[in-house]
Amino acid sequence: MATQDFLVELGTEELPPKALKPLSDAFTQGIAKGLEDAGIEFGKVEAFAAPRRLAVRIRELADAQPEKPVEKRGPAVKAAFDDAGNPTRALTGFATSLGVTPDQLDTLETDKGAWVVYRTVEQGKPTVELLPELVDQSLAALPIPKRMRWGAHRTEFVRPVHWVIMLFGNKVIDTPIMGLKPGNKTRGHRFHCPKELIVPTPNDYEVVLKQEGYVLADFAERRAKIRAGVAELAESEAGGKAVIDEDLLDEVTALNEWPVPLMGRFEDRFLEVPAEALISSMKEHQKYFHVVGANGAMLPLFITVANIESKDPAQVISGNEKVIRPRLSDAAFFYETDRKSRLEDRIDRLKPIVFQEKLGSIYDKSVRVAALASKIAEAIDSDPALAERAAMLAKTDLVTEMVLEFTDLQGIMGQYYAANDGEADDVAKALNEQYMPRFAGDDLPTTATGCAVAIADRLDSLVGLFGINQPPSGTRDPFALRRASLGVLRIIIERELPLDLQTCCEWAAENFTVLTEQDTASTVVDYMLERFRAHYDELGIGAEVYLAVHARRPTRPLDFDRRVKAVEAFRQLPEAQALASANKRVSNILTKQGGDQIGETVDTSLLQDSAEQQLAEQVEQQAGKVLPLFEQGDYASALRSLASLREPVDSFFDEVMVMAEDDATRNNRLALLNRLRNLFLRVADISLLPTAG
Repeated sequence: MATQDFLVELGTEELPPKALKPLSDAFTQGIAKGLEDAGIEFGKVEAFAAPRRLAVRIRELADAQPEKPVEKRGPAVKAAFDDAGNPTRALTGFATSLGVTPDQLDTLETDKGAWVVYRTVEQGKPTVELLPELVDQSLAALPIPKRMRWGAHRTEFVRPVHWVIMLFGNKVIDTPIMGLKPGNKTRGHRFHCPKELIVPTPNDYEVVLKQEGYVLADFAERRAKIRAGVAELAESEAGGKAVIDEDLLDEVTALNEWPVPLMGRFEDRFLEVPAEALISSMKEHQKYFHVVGANGAMLPLFITVANIESKDPAQVISGNEKVIRPRLSDAAFFYETDRKSRLEDRIDRLKPIVFQEKLGSIYDKSVRVAALASKIAEAIDSDPALAERAAMLAKTDLVTEMVLEFTDLQGIMGQYYAANDGEADDVAKALNEQYMPRFAGDDLPTTATGCAVAIADRLDSLVGLFGINQPPSGTRDPFALRRASLGVLRIIIERELPLDLQTCCEWAAENFTVLTEQDTASTVVDYMLERFRAHYDELGIGAEVYLAVHARRPTRPLDFDRRVKAVEAFRQLPEAQALASANKRVSNILTKQGGDQIGETVDTSLLQDSAEQQLAEQVEQQAGKVLPLFEQGDYASALRSLASLREPVDSFFDEVMVMAEDDATRNNRLALLNRLRNLFLRVADISLLPTAG
C-alpha cells in the first residue's frame, strides 16, 4: 500500500502558555488514536507546538484503510433448500437483502450444522476522506475548560483560529476545519516574518518556519535551546549558574517562538530581602531565571528570554530592568514593614479568617493543632512546649504583607520572621516545615518539632472534615485530604516515628465539640490506611501484599510498612506459595469449624501420627524463635524462620486426617492448625497471597 507524510497545523492567536504542552500532547494522541481505530497504518508521529500554532506530522501514512474480509451468516442449509434442492424463500430473501443471487453464496460447516454464508471483501476508505473527521474529533476532545467564539464564527476554541494547513504528501485536503478552508500556507514570526509562507510538503514544515519564518516549531528543540542559552549566558557573563526551574522553563518555552536569552541586573540592596521572595517575584510575574554564584548565594542578576532578535538588545534589557525594579521594591518594602511586628502579635488577626464554616477560624484551628502537636511531640520524645509554640505561630504569616502578595511564600516567610523575632530555631524551622511534604517526592521536615506540627495540622483537617461528614468524594478534594494523608504516612515512616494513627486521631477528635459522625477517629484511620495501597503500588509492591497486611489493620504506619516489606520479601521465597496455600486451607477449615471459638492449646498426649507430632514440635520451636522477633518488630526475620515450616505442614496435610471421628483428636488437631495460623497472623494474613497451583 502506498504511503505519504501527513501534516496538520492550526494557526491561532497566542495560546495559554501553561496549557500549550498539554494541548499539543492531547491533539497528537487524539489523531494517532483515531488512525489506529480506523485501522490505517502509519509510522512516526511528531508533535509541534509554539505560541501561535499546534501541529502534528504523521510519517508514512497509508493512503487507505486495508481491505477487510466480510462474512455474513444466513439460514441453515436445511432451511435454505427444499426437498427438490431449490432455494427457499429464506434463502432468496437473504440473498436479495445483500444484492446477490443464491449461487453467489457459500456454505459454512460447523459442529452445529451447515449454514449459508455470504463472503466478500470490503474495500477500505481513502485516508484523505477520513482525515478531516479525525482532526475534528481530536480538536473537539482537547482539554479546554472554557472555549471562546470570535467574529461571526460559530466555531469555538481556546483562542481564535486564523489558518489551517492539511497536507497529504504535496496535496491539500481542503475540507473545512474550524470553519476555515485548509491550505498549504503557514505564517512566520509576528514581527520578524509577518507574512504567509508556503509549506510544499509535510517534510518541509519546520525547515520553512525556521529558515524563513523565525519560528522554532519543535517544542523540545526550543526548550533545549533556551536551557542551553540561559546556562551559557549565566556562566559566560557572570561566572555563575542559572537556576532553571522545569515548570518555568516549560512556560517560557510556550511563550517564545524565537527565543533569545538576555541578562539584566538589579541593585545589590535587594539582596537583603530573602532570596525566596526575590525569586517568587521574578519567576511568577516576569518569568525570569535567577542566577547564583559558586557558593550558591543569589547574584543581583536575572535572565529573561525575549521573543525577538533585537538590533539593540540593550534597550530590551533596560526595559526589563525597569519592570523588575518596582516589583523588587515592593518585596523589600513588605519585608521591612512585616519585621516591625512580631508574629505572636498577629495571632488574634487569624480570628476573622474562616478555615471551614462548621470548624471555625484559622485561629480555632491553630489552638487545636497546638494541643495536638504538644501530645505528638511528647510521644516522639520531642519538646511539647516548642511544638505548641510553633503551632500557635504557624499560620500567622498568612496575614503579613509579603504572603498576602506572594501566597507561595507562606511558611517560608514565617521562618524568616520567627528567626527575626528571636524564636527558638526549631520553632522557626517548623513554621516552614509544617507544609512539608508539599507534593509527592518533596522534602520532609528535618526537626522533630516540624514533624509534630506537620502531622498535627493534617490530622486536625482530616478528623474535622470527616467528623462533619465532608470527606473527599470522587475527584473532589478541596482540602487536599488525600495528599494530607500521604504526607502523614511518609513523615511517620521515613522519620521512623513510633506513632499510632488511632491514638493520634482520637487525640485530634478530643479537641472538637462539633463533630457529628460516630467514631470519626476509626473512620479516618481506615481512610488513611487505604492510601497505603497506591503508595506501595508506586513502589512496585503488589496489591495482594498490601491486602495481606491490611487484613490485620496495624495502625502504626511504621509497623505497617515493616510488615509490608517483610511480606514482600517472604513472597520471593520458594516456600511462600505453598505456605500461602496451606494458610488458605487452614483458614477455611477453622472458619467452618467455629473460627474464633477454637483455641490454640495443643495436648501432646493426643498427638497420634508422626506427621502431626513433628508439626507440633516444629510449631513450638518456631514460636520460641519468632515471638521475640515479633515484639521487636523484626517481621522479616520472623517470616524467614517460619518458612521452614513448609515441609512439616505439607506432610501433615498429606498424612493426617484433620476431621477425625474422635472429638478430642479432631479438636486437638484444629488447635494445632490454629496455633500455626496465628503465628503467621502476627504479621499478615498470608492466605491472601497468590498460591501454588
